[in-house]
Amino acid sequence: MKNLILSVAILCSSMIFAQENGNFFGGFESNSQWLLADDGIGFEAPEDQFRANNYLQLNYNLGKFTAGVQYEAYLPSSLLGYSPIYDGKNNIGTYFLNFKNETLDITGGFFYEQFGSGLILRSWEDRQLGVNNALKGARINFKPTNYLDLTGVFGQQRNGFEVSTGTIQGIDANIDVSDALKLEKIDIQVGASYVGRYQDRGTNDTIPSTVNAYGGRLDFVFGKFFGGVEAITKDPDAVANEGALVSNKLYDGTALLVNAGFAKKGLGINATFRRLENFSFYSDRLAEGNTFNQQIINYVPALTKQQDYLLTNIYVYNSQPRLVIESVNQTSGEVGSQVDIFYSLPKGSALGGKYGTKIAGNFSYWAGLDAEYNIPNRWYEAKFIGQGDRLFRDISIEIKKRISKKFNTVLTFQDVIIDKGVSQGGPIGTQGDIKAKIAVVEGTYRLGGGKSTRLVVQHLWSEQDRKNWVASVLEFNLTSNLALYVADAYNYEGEGKVHYYNIGGSYSKGRTRLGMNYGRQRGGLICVGGVCRFVPENTGVSANLTVTF
Repeated sequence: MKNLILSVAILCSSMIFAQENGNFFGGFESNSQWLLADDGIGFEAPEDQFRANNYLQLNYNLGKFTAGVQYEAYLPSSLLGYSPIYDGKNNIGTYFLNFKNETLDITGGFFYEQFGSGLILRSWEDRQLGVNNALKGARINFKPTNYLDLTGVFGQQRNGFEVSTGTIQGIDANIDVSDALKLEKIDIQVGASYVGRYQDRGTNDTIPSTVNAYGGRLDFVFGKFFGGVEAITKDPDAVANEGALVSNKLYDGTALLVNAGFAKKGLGINATFRRLENFSFYSDRLAEGNTFNQQIINYVPALTKQQDYLLTNIYVYNSQPRLVIESVNQTSGEVGSQVDIFYSLPKGSALGGKYGTKIAGNFSYWAGLDAEYNIPNRWYEAKFIGQGDRLFRDISIEIKKRISKKFNTVLTFQDVIIDKGVSQGGPIGTQGDIKAKIAVVEGTYRLGGGKSTRLVVQHLWSEQDRKNWVASVLEFNLTSNLALYVADAYNYEGEGKVHYYNIGGSYSKGRTRLGMNYGRQRGGLICVGGVCRFVPENTGVSANLTVTF
């Protein structure tokens, strides 16, 4: 109630001082599902068959001031796979008041922030994943010159409709060295960050009240070359699992991110290396290990190609930064790399043809750290790289070719290996690998007048897990506003030979879009931007309504 009163007061105070240049803006989003029993996949409909996640955002801008509030309702329950802390609840989720001019940007209330790449701090919202890690407190950004940028944050992280018991404080500084020194041939940016978490330790005086993390980074662009490095160290902290401390023993953590690339017309190469050792960082020390991405301070997405076809997104990688010693298996982090290559065959060339051809290749490899573990003494020692257990390996190639003015094609091939524990949950490095090859053929034909049709045919070969799959998607864009589709992924060599069928469509009018779907949801990881959540198998009708204003 206090949050509601404060939010309304913020908006009302803005309206009182309204001038001609003041304006409202915002949006409404509703995601709902009606779950239906389905013997074909062994799904029993729960008592609360209807579920919905709803978001109403209202903002008001008046010159240099902006105020906003977001109301959320998860009634009767939140969608399957979302954190139970939202079930059956509705309230003001976030609110803020912001002042901004050329040199100063101040926010009170809830805010989002990212330091560097996010390895040390990122608060953000993704409704599809059920993530909202906004900080409640104060944020100040100061730009005294064109080449210096300073940001300070202080607050508690959102946890459902409550806030974390831990308090977060941080400072970030960025300097444009090239601008400061008037360098013209090279662009150099440097930055430094500090983030600390303070949390009452109660009667346990062997664990720290404050855990600090420090980081630095450098990025450059020189001609056609670019690159960067970011390194972070975290103070010793206790390790928790499923809401309880594993022990009072403390372990520090480190993170290293390096990227380099080359780009010119028709060719792009980008390589990334990352090493994480015991680098989970939460606003509540006891939140470590939760499966719903709640109260995470830092951002450690999987650095792999983000797949979006029915079969290429079955075996996806989820980053493994945690330290686990007392378990059936041990892990202390991950190390790996990713390389992307983009090449355009020019128009009129022998291979490029009349319209040219675009080729994209990706290679990624991730392994657990090569480490020695002493379980009785709760001790470990990890090598910088070594020969740790392979967790994920992916090779993929994509060819985009326009056949005519109306017909486009995309050919994709993927060869993937993933540890079963990473893909399906459970112990890592003890259950063996899943090896799969996937081929995809996509064609889009434009009929004119905003009409088009799209067909995707896919096949997955595997001897492990659920073995072979075949899938297809047929989409009709009847107008620029109306689209319909049918899709099916058929596990024809798996147990039960299950069809995961779907039929649906969407209609857009102005700033309103309505989408509906009926069918089966394959269980497993759903990932957005390299961050994943688990969704159980289910069947039902789903709807999405978005309105912006």
